[in-house]
Amino acid sequence: MFLNLRTTTSNLTVSIFSFLRSHTTLSLNPNPINPLTKTQLKTLVLNQYTHGKFSNLIQNVVASPSVLLTACQNLTSNGLNSPDSSLVDSVSKRFSVEEMGRELNENRFDVEACCVKMLPSRRKGESLILPNLKLKVVIEAVRMVLEVVYDDRFATFAYGGRVGMGRHTAIRYLKNSVENPNWWFSVVLNRKKFDFKHVDKLCLIIEEKIQDGFLIDFIRRLFECEALQIELGGCYLGRGFPQECGLSSILINIYFNGFDKEIQEMRLQIDRENPRLDSNEGVLGSRVFHKPIRIYAVRYLDEVLVITSGSKMLTLDLKNRVLKFLEGNLEVKVDRLSTAVHSAVSEKIDFLGMELQAVPPSVLHPPMSEKAIRARKKYLRQKEVRALELRNARERNRKKLGLKILGHVFKKLKQSDGFKSEFHIENEVRDIFRTWADEVVLEFFESLDERWNWHRNLSAGNFLSLRHIRDQLPQELVDAYDKFQDQVDKHLKPAKARKALEEEERRAEEGEQRKYAERTVEDLTKLCMKVAAPIELVRKAVKMAGFTNNMGRPRPIKLLIALEDTDIIKWYVGVGRRWLDFFCCCRNFRMVKTVVSYHLRFSCILTLAEKHESTKHEAIRHYTKDLKVSDMNGIEEVHFPTEREIKMMGDKNFSDPKPVDGAISLALIRLASDDSPYACSAHFCDRTDIILYRIRLLQNRLNVNPLDEKKWVPGMGAIHESLNRKCLPLCPDHINDLYMGKITLQDIDCTSFVDVD
Repeated sequence: MFLNLRTTTSNLTVSIFSFLRSHTTLSLNPNPINPLTKTQLKTLVLNQYTHGKFSNLIQNVVASPSVLLTACQNLTSNGLNSPDSSLVDSVSKRFSVEEMGRELNENRFDVEACCVKMLPSRRKGESLILPNLKLKVVIEAVRMVLEVVYDDRFATFAYGGRVGMGRHTAIRYLKNSVENPNWWFSVVLNRKKFDFKHVDKLCLIIEEKIQDGFLIDFIRRLFECEALQIELGGCYLGRGFPQECGLSSILINIYFNGFDKEIQEMRLQIDRENPRLDSNEGVLGSRVFHKPIRIYAVRYLDEVLVITSGSKMLTLDLKNRVLKFLEGNLEVKVDRLSTAVHSAVSEKIDFLGMELQAVPPSVLHPPMSEKAIRARKKYLRQKEVRALELRNARERNRKKLGLKILGHVFKKLKQSDGFKSEFHIENEVRDIFRTWADEVVLEFFESLDERWNWHRNLSAGNFLSLRHIRDQLPQELVDAYDKFQDQVDKHLKPAKARKALEEEERRAEEGEQRKYAERTVEDLTKLCMKVAAPIELVRKAVKMAGFTNNMGRPRPIKLLIALEDTDIIKWYVGVGRRWLDFFCCCRNFRMVKTVVSYHLRFSCILTLAEKHESTKHEAIRHYTKDLKVSDMNGIEEVHFPTEREIKMMGDKNFSDPKPVDGAISLALIRLASDDSPYACSAHFCDRTDIILYRIRLLQNRLNVNPLDEKKWVPGMGAIHESLNRKCLPLCPDHINDLYMGKITLQDIDCTSFVDVD
């Protein structure tokens, strides 16, 4: 016991001295450490480029305290850039970036000691190795450096793990750039983890651009201690699950970069064999439609889609070349049965969690139906009637006001001789009447009917046009009358205006006919990409998660009854908003909006009613359909999107959405606890006003294996089994962000869990 006490005391003394030394260094250093900007980091990395390769990136870049502090800033889970002083203080409480830099510089950084083994709750299944916060910082620093080295060298169709190159960007490319797709195939990989041969090949690929033994050794050690695992063909990449390492995305892009170059060579070869015709050539001027053969490719991490506008034989040859390269050069196992060529017109294909199909342009942009045309004409007539009523009301009010002004002026003239006063309003009255007169004249000249009536009245009974009468009158009178008639014809005769109006109507009709002809030709000669949400899978996920019963009606989720009312609503908000963000680019987005607005909303209302042992109508009267809740100050807050907001949502958001399956498969149950000695487990959060939350996973609640696609939703990921029933201390801000979907479990240090029986 004394030995343990002495060891504990010595360790405590060393920790105190290291803490004081780090604080003293930070306080006495005349040049304090500050995070770097993207430009500064890029300049620092490019300075290591010599003789066609980057060298000594670990020692000269990653080991720099400023780079490590920048990595800490990127890991802050609030999504905001913390002030430099508070960030430095928060980091110094946990470790010293200067000491970490020295360890990396001397290759003394112990990767194995920074890994935590997570055992499954049922003592069955595989364990999970997670890096602690210190190792996460180094991993993030390496990722930033590799991003600077490789991001500009990746192909333009390589998405995922890149800034501004997310799922919606890939979908936008498919919708806007792909023309006349005839055949396509998606490469389906068998579920297999990276083994040593893949790691060796990855290191060889990295060594082509980077000459740094420390960096290669660090990546190998990450794979050896299983802190970095890559499973190709799985369902957790790019979804924010804790089993995915921060380096996974960029290492996958590096590994598949040779495959991307091979696809580019195939595309260039097809372009050389099928050149585009110039618009000045005679073929395009005739009725012959030229469709050049093109190849389109999109790769999102390990998901690959190849599209061709050529024949099926060309697509089959292309597929064989692709599979040969993947299985031969990259040593990847491909499911040949699922990797089949499909017709883009008659068959749908699943890609990035959405359904794709080639359709004519009229399907995406259908013309107005007869009912819609009638409704639009009715609306325009009603609009004209309302404008006429407003104009008549304005004239009536103007007449009353003018009479009042004139009456007031004459009254003042009678009371005072000649209307002598210090305040003269003659000019103001004159300006008012002049303005009204100008408006009346302007409206009069804009009306063809009024001008026609006045012209007919002034031209009727033109007896001065008779010769024997004109000879008997003075010449001055006849000339004045002719000038008057000329002015009447010039300003009031609407023949030219009516002819211009008829010409405009004729051009509009010809334009509609031309558009109809162009639309008909496009439907016969052009194909576009239609993106739709897999509604059947969405309904299956809704039913499996417990939002609906077997009849498809909303039902309460009793597991959430233990939460506060606000937390229950926020949990539903995180699911609903992420669903809306993920499928906002789909053609059938209205059906997804119905699922969120009806099933999720009323499931939340029924859960609140079940918690308070009330009826659905009483819960609606208390919370309203917008699910309003009051905060600590009694101010009402609305977290769930209102029905009007959901109706206004559409194809506007093109950010990288976070899939909703991570929010569905996770529930955080609040534990009853008093003052806890723990700090918030979010990255570099120093708040101590925390609450313990127990993680409950969907697959354990349903007793379902996620690998069984018959009982699980195909393509839906699952959080690792080892995190089930683990307790995490979280502050109010980060639990709110986790519920609302602003952060994921990757933004939390899951190794700082608390064992609570």
